[in-house]
Amino acid sequence: MASSQANSISPQSLITEDHVKKVLETDKGSDAHLKSWKVVDFTTPGDNYGSVVTCVEVLFSKDNEDDCEVTYVVKLNPLKKIEGFPDLIPYYFSKEGKFYEEIVPALNERLISSGQKPLGFPKCFLVSLEDGKEQIYLEDLRARDFKMFDRRKGLDEDHVALVLAEVARLHAASYLLKKRVLNGAPAAEKYEFLSRDLLNFCPNGKEVFVPLFHSNIDTGIMMLEKVGGYETAINWLKSFKPEVETVLSTLMQSETFNTICHGDCWNNNILFRYDSEGRPIEVMLIDLQACREASLACDLNYFLYTSVTGDVRRPNIDHFLSIYHSTYKAVLESDGIPMYFNEEELLEEFRGKNKVGLIFALSVIPALLMEPSEIPGMEDKDIETLMQEMRMIALDKLKTNPLCKPRYLSLFDEFMETGLIS
Repeated sequence: MASSQANSISPQSLITEDHVKKVLETDKGSDAHLKSWKVVDFTTPGDNYGSVVTCVEVLFSKDNEDDCEVTYVVKLNPLKKIEGFPDLIPYYFSKEGKFYEEIVPALNERLISSGQKPLGFPKCFLVSLEDGKEQIYLEDLRARDFKMFDRRKGLDEDHVALVLAEVARLHAASYLLKKRVLNGAPAAEKYEFLSRDLLNFCPNGKEVFVPLFHSNIDTGIMMLEKVGGYETAINWLKSFKPEVETVLSTLMQSETFNTICHGDCWNNNILFRYDSEGRPIEVMLIDLQACREASLACDLNYFLYTSVTGDVRRPNIDHFLSIYHSTYKAVLESDGIPMYFNEEELLEEFRGKNKVGLIFALSVIPALLMEPSEIPGMEDKDIETLMQEMRMIALDKLKTNPLCKPRYLSLFDEFMETGLIS
């Protein structure tokens, strides 16, 4: 059942002139004078799931300058709730807001001090965590020609290389922070919100998310049954369901490889900038609501098995991990710290976390392949109904979307080839 709040006001109405003034002053200085502002929506259904994203167009003046314009992207509490699902929004916004306010400056300080460029995150101008009115004001990356890649298509080698290099810089910077600032202690000891994951970051998280992932596995089983010829994978998935809680609570951790992770690293949360010939030349990571301290291989698995098709991923795994490794190594060595794992050990850790990749691939791919108009609305329905609707659409995609079958089957072909599924 939709909340009464959701029925009475829109998320966009949470934006106030006071917020806009604070953002403008933070960005442009105290001599910037707000003249007018307006909210302009620009996203489409399916672009965002845990928030409403809009923008504020601002007209302002500064001393001795003509009127100026600037636009800010705003993430807002969506003011809607799924029946039987915990209210995740305060936790999502708290995690992301603290990441921008506390983690990004700390990581960039380490990189800049060792001669590296800052990480690829948008500038954050204001985090407001007032209960029920959460909002985050960010740089509008469209002004620098960043854009989203079509989430329904798999990324090619050039896009993948850029993402893996930036993720490596994020992970390596967190290792520098651990060694140089935190005296070798885990980052989660200082930044408690990094210790909270899906099963413990909100009340009843385990009771909600484990059945949710079970449902996603059931959808995968039904997809394979419709295709036929995958009995080994079907039987393995059925036996794997009881392991999901253990995988999400323990397998994601690694004493040697733990770093600060993005946590939701797929192509819907990545923006690219292109040169005049259409080649990707720069990347920005966005949507940090699932950030956490975990094995670096969790981000790698999440990204490579949700955002890259099998024909690109399978023959290039060694190459992709080599790009990641060399970038990580270069960041550490710029600060005088030796690299502490080789490419073979990285591959072993990556394969050891493949179950994580499979869980999230089965969760993300159904929504990833849907047209925006097909995304089920969340209002006035419970989580079981929503999952049933998602499953029916996903199964229908086997007949209507030529991208669907190879996207699914490549997962199981690869995992049977590597021995994960047997």
